Amino acid sequence: MLDTGQLESIRMLTNHSMDSAAVFACLLIGQPTLRRRLKLGQLAALDQRIAVRYHMTGMTAEETTGYLKHHLALAGRSDTLFSDDAASLIHQTSRGYPRAVNNLAIAALLAAFTAGKAIADESSARAAVTEVTTE
Repeated sequence: MLDTGQLESIRMLTNHSMDSAAVFACLLIGQPTLRRRLKLGQLAALDQRIAVRYHMTGMTAEETTGYLKHHLALAGRSDTLFSDDAASLIHQTSRGYPRAVNNLAIAALLAAFTAGKAIADESSARAAVTEVTTE
């Protein structure tokens, strides 16, 4: 959420005693847009000072299923609320990104509820995909 001026101020902080010691350490954490912004010509100097980079990838299909089960357990549910097909479609559509998994899972549960189903099946997940991805 930092603007270009604020990012430039961070770069200026890295100039202090740059040759003798690195007295300033900073973590820049953000969405993929931060990575793209750092590649802009006006932020090239800051981009060159970044020593370590890490890009978080999406979860695997198994991790997504475990993630859904974990959140259901936190809500006090131990029974199955997503069919394997629904969990697979949620994973595929979300690419394993937690926020997208959450949005699709909630929409699938709502679709299942409105259809009078006990669990979110593939048709509920497809309705969720349509709901979430349609603008």
